[in-house]
Amino acid sequence: MPQELNNMRKNNLKVIKINKTKSLFNYEKKVLIKELVLGLKLGYFDFEKERSQKVKFNLEVNYQDKQPSNDKDIKSIVNYAKIVRLIKKLVKNKHYNFLETLAEDVFDELFKDKRIDKITLQIEKLEIMRDCSSVGIQISKKRRHDQL
Repeated sequence: MPQELNNMRKNNLKVIKINKTKSLFNYEKKVLIKELVLGLKLGYFDFEKERSQKVKFNLEVNYQDKQPSNDKDIKSIVNYAKIVRLIKKLVKNKHYNFLETLAEDVFDELFKDKRIDKITLQIEKLEIMRDCSSVGIQISKKRRHDQL
């Protein structure tokens, strides 16, 4: 009986081999863009369509990565300069009536990068209401991994 028990114990053990090419870590990274201020025509009312106004953007872009950033490869990071250029391009090429629709276009473009899993975007109009330093929106959007 002790021999059978000993054999059972050996058979229940699993040998784990560590693959040295795989990382033992996952990185949770965040790109921050604070107080990007652009002059643009944005708004529903006629006076907002005729005259540019200052609009401020703040973003937090969360992304997952299994590898550390490579100091010689810009594609190994989510590039903040690319995000700023993307926002400038969006507002240059289209008039938005609502901050919310502008936010959705920013989300659509940024989520093309499959590493990005959550974006928090704040957009504020700085000159629209006399009694407020700003008015605006904040929206967070997260990728649903259960749909993959």
